Amino acid sequence: MKNLIEIAGIVTKKKVRKIEIFDDHSLKHKNSKFNDFYEALLAGKFKNDRDAASFLYSCSPTDDKYRQLKSRFRKRLLNTLFFLDINLPSTSNYDRAYYSCNKDWTLVKILISNGADLTASGLARQILTISLKYKFADIIVNCSRILRSYSADNEDEKEYEEYDSYIKQYSNVLEAEIRSEELYQRVIMNYFKPMSKNTELAEKIDTYCDALVGLSEVYDSPVIIYNMYLVWTFRFEMLRDFEAMLEVCDRAEKYIEEHPLFYQDEKLATFQMKKMSAYLHLRDFKNGKINAEKCLQSFPEGSETWFTFMEFYFQLALHTDNYINAIAIFNRAKGNSKFRKLNNETRERWNIYETYLNYIIESQGEENPVLKTQRKKVFRLNRFLNDSILYPKDQRIFTIHMVIGQLLFLLEKNNYNQAFERIERLKSYANRQLKKEEYYRVIQFIRLLQQLTKADFRTENLSNTEKYYDRLIESPFFFRGLSTELEIIPYEKLWNMILSRLKQ
Repeated sequence: MKNLIEIAGIVTKKKVRKIEIFDDHSLKHKNSKFNDFYEALLAGKFKNDRDAASFLYSCSPTDDKYRQLKSRFRKRLLNTLFFLDINLPSTSNYDRAYYSCNKDWTLVKILISNGADLTASGLARQILTISLKYKFADIIVNCSRILRSYSADNEDEKEYEEYDSYIKQYSNVLEAEIRSEELYQRVIMNYFKPMSKNTELAEKIDTYCDALVGLSEVYDSPVIIYNMYLVWTFRFEMLRDFEAMLEVCDRAEKYIEEHPLFYQDEKLATFQMKKMSAYLHLRDFKNGKINAEKCLQSFPEGSETWFTFMEFYFQLALHTDNYINAIAIFNRAKGNSKFRKLNNETRERWNIYETYLNYIIESQGEENPVLKTQRKKVFRLNRFLNDSILYPKDQRIFTIHMVIGQLLFLLEKNNYNQAFERIERLKSYANRQLKKEEYYRVIQFIRLLQQLTKADFRTENLSNTEKYYDRLIESPFFFRGLSTELEIIPYEKLWNMILSRLKQ
């Protein structure tokens, strides 16, 4: 009862008249600017304040009414974070516990700042019990400091020593976790840098890996162990040693399986996704499919992680000539009710995939009756060929993929005049707008296409193709999730497909 009296006293003095949050009840009011703002944000309609101000009030972003709405909207969003539903089936016990402990820790600080020490210490003990179970070193240290101070004030020497021992023990663990996070972050900062030719970077990352192994041997902390497995996974990926990368991911999954208390959805998804990436680069459809069908059961269907996984699965099928599987994966993803809620960039990637699937059906359907039955009437080829195709500057690679798609269909139709125009457009991109380091492979592919125009699209007249083709072979496909690295069909393979079709 003393605790309730303390809390009621604080609330009575400082309560607000109304708590503004976004919940199911408030979102039913469709004529609200707050709800218009919220739904438009989720739909990806805004890229900046100018878009939002124009949509909501037809005004500039500096207008007072927009700035006031944005400020109140932000406050309401932040308030809602305190009332998130953490009991969703997809949320792990570890994640639920960490969220609850941090939320309650905020309450402890509020209670202390308002003089409710008795209630604060009681709540801190509850948090500490949960934190010790899950080894939340940061929260253990914070709670133990509060409880050690409270024990000193009450001259309780036994409790004081208990909390002091927790502080000493877990301060060391926390310091080691912070060090492991630093090493992980240093690898992430260099993740997109080429390591195979950078011996200094390779040596640094080797040092980070060894340091993490050392920390994991001293401290039994899930934070350190996860960081160790992640850094080793990234190391082998950067070295393009995909067999070793698979082995590390398997070990990480075994650790997760053997330590269910520390299970985290995000960590498991990362290792499973990395395995799919490894199978993609190894072009191992058999094992990739086994992994995919198993892992897809781990993610809520229609979640962002599920769609990302489906993309890797789709690319693996397409890169390994498993076209019927690729069509099935595509239909499963595109047919999901939550597809429309994906951001614009992700939806556009799937639209590009659809274009290339239709090309596969068009070019190989006669030889494969099963493939021919997959032809989609909704794909309007003439409309696609007449489309000027121009994505925003930051999605220029999408423009290139779609122009290549137009070229593929034009070659099928023996329309060499328009095919020439598409290659000239691609040539312009390669010469003026594509950075050599960032778009090296696509530039080599465009150079190959240029040789087609010089040979009047006659394969027997082709020359000067070896050096560009060899460059593709020497710098193989490498995809880490960047749109600039995306290849719906690897360029050297696509080149051979084009030559094969031209010879018929």
